[in-house]
Amino acid sequence: MTDVCKRLATMCCAALLLSVPASADEDTKAADLAARLESLDLGLGVQRVTPSEVPGLFEVQTDGGPLYVTDDANYLIAGNVYEIQEGGLVNLTERKRSAERRKLFAGIDETELITFTPEDGAKVSVLVFTDTDCGYCRQLHAQMANYHALGIEVRYLAFPRAGVGSPTYDKMVSAWCSDDAREALTALKRGEGIPGKYCESHPVGEQYELGQLIGIMGTPAILLPSGRLLPGYVPPDDLAALLGL
Repeated sequence: MTDVCKRLATMCCAALLLSVPASADEDTKAADLAARLESLDLGLGVQRVTPSEVPGLFEVQTDGGPLYVTDDANYLIAGNVYEIQEGGLVNLTERKRSAERRKLFAGIDETELITFTPEDGAKVSVLVFTDTDCGYCRQLHAQMANYHALGIEVRYLAFPRAGVGSPTYDKMVSAWCSDDAREALTALKRGEGIPGKYCESHPVGEQYELGQLIGIMGTPAILLPSGRLLPGYVPPDDLAALLGL
């Protein structure tokens, strides 16, 4: 993991620890559970273990998403945890994920994004993890004028689905390193070629790792300021409604 992603992961971890106060006993138990899980052949990398909002249940953040483990380490649970309230169900897992994502949204270096801003100024900004060879990503980009007409600014992060070192990754590096990154990205999304280019400062690999860190599996993935993550293409009017515009 790169230094930038390590810093972001640390921020997320700190936010989680603040949201669920842990006693010294819980910290010790979390460390014991992490060691126990790491000794098992889960097929997933364990990043951290923290107390959940449910007594006796700890959250396990892995490189494949969150799991839960009982405090006696006898049961491992995959899926969301819901709290039953008078008004209905509350997804505690998604609430915590949203808090993480809000931290990430605030901590992104804007100079490393390729941003498309409405001429009259933005009412709201969204982060979009994109892949230039993804059909729905291209559809979203083709609707840019319509997003802009609604006051939505689109800030792109790179998420080459085939991974670092893939042909798509190389093309996206070239776009981020171009003198006119917006035009280069637009050309790629039209299916056109662009000159190959490389620069040491490109963030493509870091942004791909960041997407994996918050559980992105496909593109486009739209991150709202609230921390809500929308998987897939969302038409302009629908996105505006979700943003309260």
